[in-house]
Amino acid sequence: MYAIVEIAGQQFKVAKDQKVFVNRLASEEGDKVEFDSVLLLGDGDNITVGAPAIDGALIGAKVLRHLKGGKVIVFKKKRRKGYQVKNGHRQALSEIVIESIVGSGAKKAKKEEPKKKAAPKKEAKKAAPKAETKKAEAKAPAKKAAPKKSAKADDLKKIEGVGPKAMEAMVAAGLDTFAKVAKAKPEKLAEILTEASSRMAHLVTDTWPKQAKLAADGKWEELQELQDKLDGGVEK
Repeated sequence: MYAIVEIAGQQFKVAKDQKVFVNRLASEEGDKVEFDSVLLLGDGDNITVGAPAIDGALIGAKVLRHLKGGKVIVFKKKRRKGYQVKNGHRQALSEIVIESIVGSGAKKAKKEEPKKKAAPKKEAKKAAPKAETKKAEAKAPAKKAAPKKSAKADDLKKIEGVGPKAMEAMVAAGLDTFAKVAKAKPEKLAEILTEASSRMAHLVTDTWPKQAKLAADGKWEELQELQDKLDGGVEK
């Protein structure tokens, strides 16, 4: 039995016990992972095609290790302009092994949310006499309404490696300023991106808090020096 499944923005043909290299996942080594975006299932002569995914189909896997792929040289040159740039890039990868392929009836495990404690009931206050209420209102000085603060999100795209979709996902998660991103852990940022879209699971967030800290402190020259050493937000 084999399947074609989408993992971290890429499609793979997989079978049980097969090892696959995929874009870096936001899971620790040894963790169990599941993928429900199964596009096709094949079992002998029986082939099931999804529209686009097959309902109830699920691929179970285990993360073996995280690593970096081979170096790719990116060379840019403009003729007669005296411009040429040479950069190297190593893609962040995860090695997984396929443990199970379920054709139908599977349900993706949901994370258990902590139960909220019921708020204590407030005792109903007895209504005061109308005359006393009017006197109290007359004595109490009128409070001025506090001016509303106009909250504006920072341009998180100034962090190298952050695009419009990644910024939208972080803002939706409450990380709308450089200061908040600076306090977040890279693993938490990767989890936010993966939950927003599997196509952003390959983004490496290791340097994002450091870049955000420099931006929050207004150290733009130091930020530029750091970004000159990066390639898509990843240290060369």
